Amino acid sequence: MREVDSETMKIVVCVKQVPDSWAEKTLGADNTLDRGSVDAVMNELDEYAVEEALRLQEAHGGEVIVLSMGPSQTTDTIRKALSMGADSGVHVIDDGLHGSDAVATSLALAKAIEGRGADLVIFGSESTDARMSVVPAMVAERLGLPQLTFSSSVSVEGSTVRTNRVTEYGYDVVEASLPALVSVVEKINEPRYPSFKGIMAAKKKKVETVDLAGLGVSADQVGLAGSWSAVEEAAARPPKAKGTIVTDDGAGGTAIADFLSAQKFI
Repeated sequence: MREVDSETMKIVVCVKQVPDSWAEKTLGADNTLDRGSVDAVMNELDEYAVEEALRLQEAHGGEVIVLSMGPSQTTDTIRKALSMGADSGVHVIDDGLHGSDAVATSLALAKAIEGRGADLVIFGSESTDARMSVVPAMVAERLGLPQLTFSSSVSVEGSTVRTNRVTEYGYDVVEASLPALVSVVEKINEPRYPSFKGIMAAKKKKVETVDLAGLGVSADQVGLAGSWSAVEEAAARPPKAKGTIVTDDGAGGTAIADFLSAQKFI
C-alpha cells in the first residue's frame, strides 16, 4: 500500500502502434502481420488510457510516462501521446522482439515497468489488431499488482484506486491498494486532441529507448522463438459466395433447417 503524494504520483500508460483499422491487412513470409504495408496509428483504445492518465494527473499532480514496444516508427505513436500532454516516453525496441505473442509481450512490458516506481499502470482494454484483452492481466500478474480491468471510471483516494468494472449486467465497483494496474474501456472519457502547442512541446520531451539487454531479457524469451503461440498456416479469405434464395411453398422452414444443418450450425 502506498499513499499518493500530489507531487510524486507516477502513472505509466502503455500504448501500442497498430495498422489503421480501415487498412487491408496481410501477413508476411513468417506469418506475422505485415506492418510496413499499411499506415500505422496509435491503437484507438489506448487513446482513452492516455486521456485517463492525464485526467488523474490533473487531479493529483505527478508524472505521466508513456511506454510502447515496437519498431522504429513506434516513436510516432509515443510522440502523439506526448503531444496530448504526457511528460516523457519509453520506447522498447529490439529486432529480437519481432513476432512476440501476448505472453512474450507481457514479459517485455513488465520488465520495462519494473523499477520505475509507478503508482498506477494504465492500459486500453485491448488492441485493435489482436482483440485479445489479455496483456493487461498478464502484466499485472508478472508485476504482482492488483488488476482492475474493463474500467468505465477510475478514481484515486489516498492509497486506494476505485473503478467501475463493466459487466453484462451493468458494472461492479472494484477497489485495490496502490500500486495497481488498470485497463479502461472506450466509454470512460473523450480523448483530447493534441494542440499545436502540445505538438511542438512533444518534440522536446525525452523518449528513452530500451533494448532486450537493457530489460534483462534474453532473445529466446521473446520474438517468434520465445512465443507460446504462432501462426502455422494462413489462407486468403474466400470471395463472398452467392446467396441461396428459398421460395416458401410451405416447406421453407424445412429448407432453412436443412441449410443450417449442412453448415453445422444445428
